Amino acid sequence: MDFSLTEEQAAIREMAENFARDEIAPQALEWDQTRHFPVDVIRNAAALGLGGIMVSEEHGGSGLGRIEAVLIYEALAKGCAAISAYLSIHNMVATMIDKHGSAAQKTSYLPRLCAGEILASYCLTEPACGSDAAALTTRAERDGDEYVLTGQKMFISGAGATDLYVVMARTGGPGPKGISAFLVEKGADGLTFGANEKKMGWNAQPTRTVMLDRVRVKAEAMLGPEGAGFKLAMEALDGGRTSIAACSLGGAQSALDKAVAYTAERKAFGQKLNEFQALQFAIADMATELEVSRTFLWRAAAALDAKLPEATRLCAMAKKHVTDAGFEVANRALQLHGGYGYLADYGVEKIVRDLRVHQILEGTNEIMRLIIARSVLSEA
Repeated sequence: MDFSLTEEQAAIREMAENFARDEIAPQALEWDQTRHFPVDVIRNAAALGLGGIMVSEEHGGSGLGRIEAVLIYEALAKGCAAISAYLSIHNMVATMIDKHGSAAQKTSYLPRLCAGEILASYCLTEPACGSDAAALTTRAERDGDEYVLTGQKMFISGAGATDLYVVMARTGGPGPKGISAFLVEKGADGLTFGANEKKMGWNAQPTRTVMLDRVRVKAEAMLGPEGAGFKLAMEALDGGRTSIAACSLGGAQSALDKAVAYTAERKAFGQKLNEFQALQFAIADMATELEVSRTFLWRAAAALDAKLPEATRLCAMAKKHVTDAGFEVANRALQLHGGYGYLADYGVEKIVRDLRVHQILEGTNEIMRLIIARSVLSEA
């Protein structure tokens, strides 16, 4: 088993790291403080092929695999985890269309999504159902050659600023088999947005409620077959879980790098902090946690690419382990900075705030444990 990167993979990671260093990191603190969503920078990333990472080349994408995707998201998250995470969501929608869209949907949307001309959001969670997504109540009623969508979606990343929404809505009876997916464009009559949520972190991307009040879409706006929406949503989340884990990894690596630099400069009791064995051990543990996380994340991503039967379980394991480890490493990096870590100017507290939500979204880590346990016990 080879754990080294190919020359192409190394070049892709270097490109993403350079972009994060030059175009994201210098402005990340300001974006966080002003709650600014840098659409121009996201479009610059798309110009490098990062708007359709796994989309087929024939539709304007980069045609890469899941391993390359997690390398990119980790690299971008070193500049800002919130921006990297939004790009992963945009790519998740683009990949759903590439895999399950009709020829007309692919032709209409994919070239523009890949170029960053339009941006996308993923709409599954509702005010009354988060973890129990199969209980969603947004309805899509057939009316001739149209569907009429009514309901609310909550905690939607990019909402209001993005142009295309993949909306899971109920076309049938209760349970997952009654759910279908629809592509809804911004500007549709009856589509409105709530206020930008005031959040602990992820301030560089808007989070709003998406409200659908008898929004009419053509029947051709359905993504995939009727009743397949929940399956499509869960399939997308397998990949999304590796992506958000990669964002945690990149953010935590940035926090560790800051801590290493700080302890090499700061002195206490007549010597540099990095000369104290206790702090050396802390840094060693943090670096080990990140390398273990990185190795396992690659394993999960490779299983997803290979369509192995254990891929869903491995993605849940990776999401749980890496996001827990990433938050813990970032929090310890803040501690190593002492009081300075609590100040916004040093950037560590932003990383801690941004990474905290990764343990909640794309399925809480408690739900990841449930997925893992069911998979393991089913084999008993």
